[in-house]
Amino acid sequence: MRPERLQELIRGFPECRVAVLGDYFLDKYLEVDPRLAEVSLETGKTAHQVVSIRCSPGAAGTVVNNLAALGAGRLYCLGFTGNDGEGFELRRALQNIGCDTRGLITLQDRFTPTYLKPRTLDNSDLTGEHERYDTKNRRPVPPKAQESVLAHLEGIMRELDAVIVVDQVEEGDCGVVGPRVRGALADLAGRFAQKRFWVDSRSRIGLFRNVMIKVNVHEAIRQIRPDGARPARGGAEREVELVRQAISELRERTGKPVFVTAGKRGIWVADPEPELVRAVLVPDPVDPTGAGDSATAAAVLGLCAGASLREAALLANLAASITVQLLACTGTARPDQLVPRLEIWRSQG
Repeated sequence: MRPERLQELIRGFPECRVAVLGDYFLDKYLEVDPRLAEVSLETGKTAHQVVSIRCSPGAAGTVVNNLAALGAGRLYCLGFTGNDGEGFELRRALQNIGCDTRGLITLQDRFTPTYLKPRTLDNSDLTGEHERYDTKNRRPVPPKAQESVLAHLEGIMRELDAVIVVDQVEEGDCGVVGPRVRGALADLAGRFAQKRFWVDSRSRIGLFRNVMIKVNVHEAIRQIRPDGARPARGGAEREVELVRQAISELRERTGKPVFVTAGKRGIWVADPEPELVRAVLVPDPVDPTGAGDSATAAAVLGLCAGASLREAALLANLAASITVQLLACTGTARPDQLVPRLEIWRSQG
């Protein structure tokens, strides 16, 4: 890809209309000042003192953040939150970047899923992170809630260029994307063949049909090796062979292109034959948090703007190479950063 072609694709981003359906979390960062630590009179344990709180959309919200940062034209959020303070913070953050949140329904008896991330103030590298506290729903989502989300999606389908699905919750049926939603998405993808459907699922990627999917190497290999074991012999060559087998299997199941992220190697893309699009190599330290979400956002916007599959994979690599260098936060990439990053990629030959 030449810079002129990249600029052409970037100019198309503001025309893209994208719905993100899935599990919306709140990323809540607590900045702790160790100099202010106190000892609890009641328990004798350390009482850590929080001096600043940062909130940002997480999980499906991270994809939305990246789409907004890259200049997407219109964004629709579909999922649910609880009727709680975290839900308020999440909705406010999404509305502040111009999202339509009418498809983000409120459930009275559910938490807003939250990743609580304490970290040491003024320690900008990864060593400042404390143990994380997760708030997740561990009961099945009511079918009526899923039907409401699907009805909203059906109502806006003709306005959209793409639908991104983020299946983050690993506990069965406790997130937005259960069997009913997967079936409906397969049906919609068949009926709206000109739209782009892209799915990222932590635990159930092999169950989706009629949609493009994105997985990482280990998730792909698990499709043909359920135990998740990596090859004991043959090293990297054997792993590449297994990835090719897994991609072929996934491509046959979905009937659509498959993207497999491979870290520092890059991204495999298959339609139908697998091809590796090399990554941008960046120096350590790096933080992979949110890199896959930035890759998703860049690839889907590229496809909506007319990119080929290979070009979309390269766009994903460019965006991910930017966000991995943003430490101790869930970062985003901007359009003006992509062209310089392409020059680095070209120089690495």
